[in-house]
Amino acid sequence: MAMDESALAGNVARAMAAALDWSSSPDARKAAVSYLDSIKAGDVRVLAKISFLLVRKDWSSEIRLQAFKLLQHLVRLRWEELSSLERRDFASVAINLLSDMANPCEEWALKSQSAALATEIVRREGVEDIWKEFFPPLASLANAGPAQAELVAMTLRWLPEDITVHNEDLEGERRRMLLRGLTQSLADILPLLYNLLERHFGAAICEANKQQLDIAKQHAAAVTASVNAVNAYSEWAPLPDLASYGLINGCGFFLSSPDFRLHACEFFKVVSQRKRPVDDSATTFDSAMRSIFQILMNVSGDFLHKSSSTGGFIDESEMEFADILCESMVSLGSSNLQCVSSDNSMLSLYFHQMLGYFQHFKFALHRQSLLFWVALMRELVSKPKVTSHSAGVDAAVNSSSPVSGPGQVDKEKKGVLVFINHDVCTTILDVSFQRMLKKEKVSPGTVISLGVLELWTDEYDSKGDFSLYRSRLLELIRFIASHNPLVAAARVCDRIDVIIKSLMQSQMPAQDLATMEGLRLALETVVCAIFDGSNEVAGVSPEVQLAICKTFEGFLQQLLSLKWREPALAEELGRYLDAFGPFLKYFPDAVGGVINKLFELLTSLPFNLKDPLANRARHARLQICSSFIRIAKTTDKVILPHMKGIADTMAYLQKEGLLLRGEHNLLGEAFLVMASAAGIQQQQEVLVWLLEPLSKQWTQMEWQNTYLSDPTGLVRLCSDTSFMWSIYHAVTFFEKALKRSGIRKGAVSAENVSPACNNTKLLHPMAPHLSWILPPLLKLLRALHALWSPPITQSLPGELKAAMGMSDIEQTSLLGEGNLKSSKGRLTFADASQVDINKEGGIESNENGVRNWLKGIRDSGYNVLGLSTTLGDSFFRCMESSSVSVSLIEHIQSMEFRHTKLVIHLVVIPLIKFCPSDLWEGWVEKILLPLLLHCNQALNISWSSLLNEGRAKVPDIHDNICRSDLKVEVMEEKLLRDLTREICSFLSVLASPTVNIGLPSLEQFGHVNRVEAASLKGLYAFASSSIVAFLLTHKGLALPALQICIGAFTWTDGEAVAKISSFCGSVILLAISTNDLELRQFVGKDLFCALIQGLTLESNAVVSADLIGLCREIFVYLAEKDPAPRQVLLSLPCTTPPDLQAFEEALAKTSSPKEQKQHMKSFLLLATGNKLRALATQKSTNVITNVSLRTRNSTPPPEVSSEGDVVGLASLI
Repeated sequence: MAMDESALAGNVARAMAAALDWSSSPDARKAAVSYLDSIKAGDVRVLAKISFLLVRKDWSSEIRLQAFKLLQHLVRLRWEELSSLERRDFASVAINLLSDMANPCEEWALKSQSAALATEIVRREGVEDIWKEFFPPLASLANAGPAQAELVAMTLRWLPEDITVHNEDLEGERRRMLLRGLTQSLADILPLLYNLLERHFGAAICEANKQQLDIAKQHAAAVTASVNAVNAYSEWAPLPDLASYGLINGCGFFLSSPDFRLHACEFFKVVSQRKRPVDDSATTFDSAMRSIFQILMNVSGDFLHKSSSTGGFIDESEMEFADILCESMVSLGSSNLQCVSSDNSMLSLYFHQMLGYFQHFKFALHRQSLLFWVALMRELVSKPKVTSHSAGVDAAVNSSSPVSGPGQVDKEKKGVLVFINHDVCTTILDVSFQRMLKKEKVSPGTVISLGVLELWTDEYDSKGDFSLYRSRLLELIRFIASHNPLVAAARVCDRIDVIIKSLMQSQMPAQDLATMEGLRLALETVVCAIFDGSNEVAGVSPEVQLAICKTFEGFLQQLLSLKWREPALAEELGRYLDAFGPFLKYFPDAVGGVINKLFELLTSLPFNLKDPLANRARHARLQICSSFIRIAKTTDKVILPHMKGIADTMAYLQKEGLLLRGEHNLLGEAFLVMASAAGIQQQQEVLVWLLEPLSKQWTQMEWQNTYLSDPTGLVRLCSDTSFMWSIYHAVTFFEKALKRSGIRKGAVSAENVSPACNNTKLLHPMAPHLSWILPPLLKLLRALHALWSPPITQSLPGELKAAMGMSDIEQTSLLGEGNLKSSKGRLTFADASQVDINKEGGIESNENGVRNWLKGIRDSGYNVLGLSTTLGDSFFRCMESSSVSVSLIEHIQSMEFRHTKLVIHLVVIPLIKFCPSDLWEGWVEKILLPLLLHCNQALNISWSSLLNEGRAKVPDIHDNICRSDLKVEVMEEKLLRDLTREICSFLSVLASPTVNIGLPSLEQFGHVNRVEAASLKGLYAFASSSIVAFLLTHKGLALPALQICIGAFTWTDGEAVAKISSFCGSVILLAISTNDLELRQFVGKDLFCALIQGLTLESNAVVSADLIGLCREIFVYLAEKDPAPRQVLLSLPCTTPPDLQAFEEALAKTSSPKEQKQHMKSFLLLATGNKLRALATQKSTNVITNVSLRTRNSTPPPEVSSEGDVVGLASLI
């Protein structure tokens, strides 16, 4: 028998070698793997004996390693096949194997596998059952020597890993049993680990002093393994136990050892995050946490003192340690500050050290501490909250009792805020101001002046986004300003004053502007924090208010006195002035000076359109004009007395030819913002003043007949650059007027409503102007759409054809390459639409200019139409639906996907949402019929091409796109998915409650037995109060819409399915609540089939619950009315009539929708042979992660055939 086992072991070893040898032929490797699989699946006792033979030292390391994995496979998956006595014998052999492996000459991988095997046995057998037998030999082995101690520590380390690392297949009771067993065993484990640490650290030092370095290394390896084992228990073992067995102090001792401090610091990083219990153990927890505070603060103090005296040099190992140490300190304060909140001296020292990290010259340490300070200040300056229990910073201000009232919380906050004194606030602000910029943005001279201070550089991109880091800095500045507004105001003004003076002395001040830009953000933050809209400025005393105001008034006067004429400087000065907007709201006397200064800056800059060097000046002028918008938004009614002066200045500048059209639009937009604060009547007057000059040009028939009457007219318009851009500016201003005008929420009062408006519906200020704005715009859009019609496109000039294609930035956006930035010459303002600095006739190429114009007219034109629909009757009862339909839809067949998506999003969706129900008949069908027909056809063709040929065919991609084939394919697929999601989103809007007010809810029907045929109405009964019902009563509309629904479940786009599911739900609801036989048959057969088909796609996993819910509704509510739902389920490949009967009986036993969904899910999985990929649950194999990579089931699900025309799903699944 022994000979047979030896021979079999040899065969297995040869198979292992062949499988691992990549020089073997594929057939040989395949045969070897097949043989090994047969061994793994064969007799479990033979598998055990062969594997134990192959782990002996007689075999190569590779064979022994594979043998260990076979043993672990047996324990994980076939353990129950062994008898109780056999399992005990197996465990005994594994323990002896540990002893055999405890040899310094053994490879670490083999030792770790033997430890992993022992760990697997304990976990499978159960800690409570096997521990008494397992621990004595383990403890005895640990005392045998350093190599044995290392192996025991490795075993103890991996034992609790299912608790801390992964537990997918250890849910519920098994996991609780493991945790309970290990917790009960801590009295054995933790003292053993402490003894191993103490004994082998001392031995390592002793042997090192004797120059016995090899032996010292063995002891050091045992110490490292023991510390790592302690770390495995630090996340869940009771903190008082870790303290009472000396492990907290022991790991604290190792923080001073260069060889072990990183491992020890990991221990503190984990325990620092432990949450304070709310039971009787809280006192002992606090005591242990105070010890941790003391240990980490002692080490931090030493580091901060040492680093401050090194002259800016910290070696790599020291920095690695400091990084983890700082992270531990941050976690400690963020999670457990309440444990020391009653100890003022410790709390003060902790804050002092965290301030030291925050102002440290090493950026990594500063960045770590920033997280703590933001969390602390957020809690301290926020309004009191009542919580059942809290932790960390939150609980530090609520530490007296588990439940505290607002008064007590406020008192505790004030106690902590005492430590955030003048000096602390000053330091935080000064450091934050210094670090507001990237290193690359700072001039070389400034970098030198910063010395060893590290700023963010592009090298830190792997650590996150700079904008996120800076936003946290600004958030901290805001909190400090709320807490100590006087200090914040003084420090930011003083800092900016220093920078201004340095700029005035600089020979090239424009190149040193980066610091000013960063500080402007800080100034905006401080001003907004102090003047945040409360009645009392920042809630401080009158004396402090006065001091704050004097500080800002003095600084504002200093800014107003600056005579900066350089475009970059003038632009930045304008931004500084608009940063004072919230301040001006409370101190209106300064508003006039700011307005005058902005006009002074504007007129000081040249705007020669033909001069390439004037580009920067035009950019600055636009920014200065946008400052008026920001000031108008923040000052509210304070700016109203200055409106006439602004209007007079605008009129003068325009008369003198000193104001470009784009600048006039921005100033006009600012006027609209001002007027919105004054009321409807003021808005109407302002709109008349602004729009009357535009209307004279816009309504002239001459330009419409010349440029819009035939397809070649637009070609001529694109050749008339000046007039072309004047049309653009007119359209964009209409857009701004619609966006900025109207009634603010809560602004309707007796003061701003005239007597004539009483008892009547308020008319939107823009309503009277739609009648002359929209007709020429519709003609313009119709002419623009016609350019893409093939007969017209062929005759266009080459330059115009090229301009109709996608720009580089659009292509980059589709590809998701890098950081998206605006194309050259375009700026995005926060308070204004996109403005092109060359639109007044600049220097860019005509192709780019025409492309920008086409895109601008399309975007703004669609927006004007969409915004106009929100005015309701003023649009729908004054406009002809036919003219709108012709303008938008006449050339829908020639539209590119990106343009179709845009017209749906910006025009069609708002049109449907705001169209009065009594006008649906005249509007909806004219707009939707050609749109839905086209989208259904185009999407089916493109998706068929993508799924069958691997490439979507979309009209947007032309031959002139210079990209690789792969990138073109990516762009095509992105365009297809975008349009798919948009049309599905549109269908979801059709299902929204606001346009389906007459649609009943499913809850109204109650249980299925209550739905009686006599109570059902016809579909037409809902058509006047539900747009979905209206659509279904019009067969021409219904067919393409429902075909898109069916198609969406076959396309691999889960996001589109998520959007369209609500529309399907409304269709199902109408099938349930009406007596329409044709609709019921469609839902019971076609839609039901499509939903199940959708579950075969893995892409629909995220919406699988919704699809199951829809399936449940169809079957539960329609199966008794129509045979189709049962026929669909019976057509599934693995369904039998008894299965269906059992399923129906299970459904009948419960009225719970949740339980019924679960029954539906289980039945569908059974009926399809578990081939519904959207419902597939992937279970990962549970292995020791420290030893080998976690294996995952990589076998792909069976392929789904979509061939054939079978009504059921037998051929689909």
